[in-house]
Amino acid sequence: MIERTLVLIKPDGVQRQMVGKLLNIFEESGLKVVGLKLVKPKKENVEKHYAADEKWMVSVGTKTKASYAEKGVKLDKTELEIGQEVRNKLLSYLVGKPTVAIALEGNEAIYAVRKIIGSTEPKKADPGSIRGRFGTDSYAKADSEDRAVRNLVHASEDKENADREIYIWFDKDELLDYTVANEPYL
Repeated sequence: MIERTLVLIKPDGVQRQMVGKLLNIFEESGLKVVGLKLVKPKKENVEKHYAADEKWMVSVGTKTKASYAEKGVKLDKTELEIGQEVRNKLLSYLVGKPTVAIALEGNEAIYAVRKIIGSTEPKKADPGSIRGRFGTDSYAKADSEDRAVRNLVHASEDKENADREIYIWFDKDELLDYTVANEPYL
């Protein structure tokens, strides 16, 4: 099934001059770039992207608590409080810093991109994934410095998020429909 998804090359990926390398990985995987731009995100856009959605924040907080529990560390904050902190760190990290927004299209693009980028925490990501291969950060280091984890890229989690996120970063007329030479073979 052909679908579209959003990828953001976060400020750490831009600062490390990895934009071309990461684009190449997506294209070599058979994904087609249908939207691309370098942006300095405004607060309103980032707040829409990481919406103050209680369900999302609780989910993030739950994953964070579980990650710490694996290390034998008990967090006293609620899942919602942890999720709010993570959101605030992400807002602080992205607002006003160079970021590349990419809309990709391809067969099961959302799943393909999630597999290509790897686990959110670089040290836990598969070695062949973008985060596993190029990521150097960890949750522990990010927490010790009270900042968001530097994991190079963001990718839409599912179809609902992809449909929402793409139009936060792109106007409809900025997304192109065209055919690439290898499409009949993919």
